[in-house]
Amino acid sequence: MAAVRAGDAEAVRALLDKGADPDVSDANGVSALCVAVAAYDASVAEALVEGGANPDQVLPDGTTPLRRAIDGGSPAVFSAALGKEPRLRLPESARERLLALARSWYETGAAEELRRRTGASGSAVTVRVQDDENDWVDQVSLGGLAVRAGHGAILTSLEWAFRVLTPVDELIARAVGRPDERHVNWSAVLWTLVERRSFETWSAVVAHRHHSAPAHRRFVADYVRTRALVHWGSSYYAKKESELLAAWAAEETDSEILAKVLDSFTTYVDTGKESIGLRHAHHPDPRVRREVPYTLAWEGVCRSAEARSALRGLMRDPDAEVRLRACAAGTGDDDLLPDIIQALLLLAEAPDPEVRREAVRVLAGSRDRTPAVADALAALLGEDDRLVRLEAAYGLAVREDPRTEEAIERVGPLGAGFDHDHRVSALWRWRRRSEDPSAGSNAVER
Repeated sequence: MAAVRAGDAEAVRALLDKGADPDVSDANGVSALCVAVAAYDASVAEALVEGGANPDQVLPDGTTPLRRAIDGGSPAVFSAALGKEPRLRLPESARERLLALARSWYETGAAEELRRRTGASGSAVTVRVQDDENDWVDQVSLGGLAVRAGHGAILTSLEWAFRVLTPVDELIARAVGRPDERHVNWSAVLWTLVERRSFETWSAVVAHRHHSAPAHRRFVADYVRTRALVHWGSSYYAKKESELLAAWAAEETDSEILAKVLDSFTTYVDTGKESIGLRHAHHPDPRVRREVPYTLAWEGVCRSAEARSALRGLMRDPDAEVRLRACAAGTGDDDLLPDIIQALLLLAEAPDPEVRREAVRVLAGSRDRTPAVADALAALLGEDDRLVRLEAAYGLAVREDPRTEEAIERVGPLGAGFDHDHRVSALWRWRRRSEDPSAGSNAVER
């Protein structure tokens, strides 16, 4: 219980491995899982459930940890507490009660439900909090109680867990109620619809691309891209979605959504991509132009002189990110390589640290082996940004440059998170080979 209250998931796992009781309760009959749920500690709740804690354990007040997780309104904590095979584990009556609880919270609203439960008057205090690594939710406080208003996401996830096939239009309405791709409702609906793989579901979702509200069309673009990444290799859907995106790219008038459509389109092998890219190469919105380069080049090579000319033009674009993506897209094209290197050398001096870092990455990994590029990489070893120094050192290593030893020293300690980094591995192999020539000439890989 001390480890649970401290939020130490690793200690909880270690104690469970040694035989600790996952359903241990305190003197008031509050279980360890309920403590984690109340603290919005999804990692500890997950460790407990994986270690055997019972989310359906009936507590002295008649609730269960899973019911408390629904009341708490955090989709991350609810998912951790849900446990395996809830549809098979729970009788129909219990499933209906859980669905009714989640639906009541969602339809009533967190503030109004707190007002009903506490009898408090006045306005609720609402703050935005991070619910998991990717998504946010509102936390609502009133009458001395606080809950997270993620009940729409919980309801969506619970319906899918119980294989309740909620109408697609109803689910999308939940998502676009808070039209933010990082809101928990949007994410829960998106992943549920991606998991529902029937043609009927797919057709009902993509029909929303004709919706007058931009949020609906933006959801469809997000859905198609996510589906392509998750279910890559489904040739039937790939053909249908490629045709859909091609037609959509020719019609969409909202620049933000058009950029998302083009981004999705680049995930497909389609001979029509080039014509779509050429059509939008001079679009007034840089968000759209940033997506064009990867429609003009496939595996780094342009297929026509017209595409090559357009990519050259994008390398001179006023927007630095457009120039950077044009360079990255065409790195395999021999005719473009000299222009790409010149553009990258300028971008490596850009004021934006993200642009500069990415430019150095592309430059270091390029096929150019001229002294000018090696000298530019060596000059970057004095940068304050350690990732820029690392990319520069890596670029020197793959070029067999004698300054690599000095570069390794200039990179300095990197700390945690780089144990399996390909750049660090390349530097380690270079040093090993320099100390022991018998290690072979293939010790450094691009």
